[in-house]
Amino acid sequence: MANTEHYVRDDVRGFLDMLEQMGGKGVEEVGAVEGRQQMRTLGAVAEAEPRTMAVQKDLTCPGPAGPIPVRFYDVRAERDPGPCVLFIHGGGFVIGDLEVYNALCTEISHHLDLPVVSVDYRLAPEHPFPAAPDDCEAAARWVASSPAELGRTITGLVITGDSAGGNLTIVTTNQLMNDPAEVPVIVQAPIYPVASDVTQHSSLAMFAEGFLLTGAAMAWFTDQYGGDARDPRHTPMVGDCSNTPPTVVCTAGLDPLRDSGREYAAHLVQLGTEVVYLEFPGIIHGFTTLRKAIPSGQTDLEAFLDATKLMVERYR
Repeated sequence: MANTEHYVRDDVRGFLDMLEQMGGKGVEEVGAVEGRQQMRTLGAVAEAEPRTMAVQKDLTCPGPAGPIPVRFYDVRAERDPGPCVLFIHGGGFVIGDLEVYNALCTEISHHLDLPVVSVDYRLAPEHPFPAAPDDCEAAARWVASSPAELGRTITGLVITGDSAGGNLTIVTTNQLMNDPAEVPVIVQAPIYPVASDVTQHSSLAMFAEGFLLTGAAMAWFTDQYGGDARDPRHTPMVGDCSNTPPTVVCTAGLDPLRDSGREYAAHLVQLGTEVVYLEFPGIIHGFTTLRKAIPSGQTDLEAFLDATKLMVERYR
């Protein structure tokens, strides 16, 4: 049952009540395969319709363990040289795919007026850490090389993603700042990311039950993913973040991961990085892919993308 002491928007309350009435088991109870299907099913009923794209095609890029599936989007059929967005999906490193995030990627391309490449990196537990960061880094370097398949001259990368994808956004950006690709990362924009050890945060205890993403699911995802929390490619805030490019971070007010995003944004501010931090009150983790069920999340997503667009225009 959702705790009533916190501000919860009406559309969020309606969505949470609907989920409670439906019952259903958590991902930690049903396992990875059924959990992936659950996320697709929820997306099919709760996510907004995709925007119309001039270009949308499935491709592959070279990866450390074979070809990595990617999906390329562009609101324009042709364009002059410019930045490209690399999108890294969420789902606890275990669930999530190109389809679940299809509508969001069309929204990003539409709103930023930029091409987007969405990465279908390998998932745990079949492919535990470091398969995901390995694939995301390989995809970023491929996009940075202006591959012929994109038909675009790429001048810079904008890396974004949500939740686990927010973690991988930061990790991939850090890798490319330390060992540059053919073009620079000009902006990173993690959405409710896992940046630090979330078990230490009061938001995890506060929102552990009744707000879609549960504490039990988080613990299970962490266990499935594996890796060492002292490795900066696993937990980016344990590493050196002093070389971080301009950053936009957003969090959700009712999210177990809220304090990780807060901590990361504050850490970057202390280091002197240019940061825009947006915390959206009264809304839950996952809202960027639940915009039909939670219409107010569309306004929040647009605010986040507006901030990202502003930062890109300053540095492109």
